[in-house]
Amino acid sequence: MSTTKVKAIVVSGTKVKDKDKILNLYTLEQGNICVSMRGVRGDKAKLKSAKEIFCFGEFVIEQTKNINIVTAVDIIDNFYDLSKDIEKYYEGCAILDIVDKLFQEANAQLFIIVIKALETLCYDKVKKYYVLDKFLLDIFNAMGYQFLSNKCSSCNAVLGNKYFNLDVGEIVCPACKTASCIKVSEACYSALRILNSTSYDKLFSLKLGGMGEVEAYNLLSQNFQWRTGYKLINMI
Repeated sequence: MSTTKVKAIVVSGTKVKDKDKILNLYTLEQGNICVSMRGVRGDKAKLKSAKEIFCFGEFVIEQTKNINIVTAVDIIDNFYDLSKDIEKYYEGCAILDIVDKLFQEANAQLFIIVIKALETLCYDKVKKYYVLDKFLLDIFNAMGYQFLSNKCSSCNAVLGNKYFNLDVGEIVCPACKTASCIKVSEACYSALRILNSTSYDKLFSLKLGGMGEVEAYNLLSQNFQWRTGYKLINMI
């Protein structure tokens, strides 16, 4: 048996047996991995605080024939304050749900984005949807869908009225719209552009107004479902 140490965040977990738990970790070094934490649900378990979602730390893992077992955890942050605000908690859960579904391979840039998003959500006074919208935009950018040009992706005409084409994941003009297009309001488009260009540590300073952030979430969540087949948590 060999032992390894990974920097990871707990994205989901399942209770097994009397006091054990199986966790899905998103790690910096290995991507998404499954591990076991034995006896961790006991009242006096030393690692019980490390078994919950949002726990971020260095996990020591013993590799066995059947399953990898966590033997020690040096907690960096557990983002505890997310549990005190139901809206932030669900927004954080949506971020972890995306990670759990999509992030299989190790990717240092995406790992950093996840931690920055959770830190901003937990510790900064940011309005609802801002962090999740920004996170989704970062994910689509990483996937190659950079759809915030001021020109139609089909005919290259300067955009006036705008439509989001779910088939191709890009914004088109009225002349190029199809049955799979969604009307994009100016408030929504403005919110998308501002959030896309704003770093996480500056999101607290934004006041978008006009419900653009809500429309942006609706558009981004529909695009996410269309691109991946997965439905996001309903934040409305």
